[in-house]
Amino acid sequence: MLIQLKGVKFMERTYIMLKPDCVKRGLMGEVISRIENKGFKIVRMEMKNLDEAILREHYAHVADKPFFPGMLEYMTSGPVVAMIVEGENVISGMRGLMGATKYEDALAGTIRGDYATSTTYNIIHGSDGPDTAEIEIKRFFGPEA
Repeated sequence: MLIQLKGVKFMERTYIMLKPDCVKRGLMGEVISRIENKGFKIVRMEMKNLDEAILREHYAHVADKPFFPGMLEYMTSGPVVAMIVEGENVISGMRGLMGATKYEDALAGTIRGDYATSTTYNIIHGSDGPDTAEIEIKRFFGPEA
């Protein structure tokens, strides 16, 4: 969505994270190329190691699930690439580019359809809406982001 305010245009932005399996498998360049080839702009990018505290906050909605300890182990197993991506309709565009979260449902031609090896090892995370995007951007890049 393109927002206008007194003649000033603001592009929608979202939070994208390349997960440890993406980094370990050397797929970062491929995924970044897909994002850029779609016409979206990466305005900030950092490689970082995530700790348990930030992951418990990020995944609070599933922290009580039996699979959470394994997901926590996976997400702390190596670095991730955190990004702020901008563009017109970037949230829905990235959701389509990423493909379904469950890798068996992800269509060929999507990032997950082409590269995910399981629902846990599904290469990439992206915000699911504008409110979530702002929360996640601030969580991973700080309140000034």
